[in-house]
Amino acid sequence: MTTALERALKRELVIGKDAYTLTVSPTGFKLVPKGKRNGVELAWADVVSGQAALAVALNASLDMSAAARPERRHSPVKAKQASTSASTSATPRQRGTKRRAR
Repeated sequence: MTTALERALKRELVIGKDAYTLTVSPTGFKLVPKGKRNGVELAWADVVSGQAALAVALNASLDMSAAARPERRHSPVKAKQASTSASTSATPRQRGTKRRAR
């Protein structure tokens, strides 16, 4: 005889060198890297209907496209240089519309 799943069960799981938390609940399961909040979540209804395979394929393709894009990091020095050069240079239209301080 099997026991009914009435509440969530959490277990630690090691895949390769990374630790994960697996939560199995009556609604589905969730696999999250240990110490994080976001991970992969699947509902039991999606697993049974076959929608889980479609969702996994979609997420995998999104992860691959995100990994292919280089990360954009702004260094404080470049951002500061850009902001000072933008504020000091004025277009011809801006030069004629500056007002004097009273």
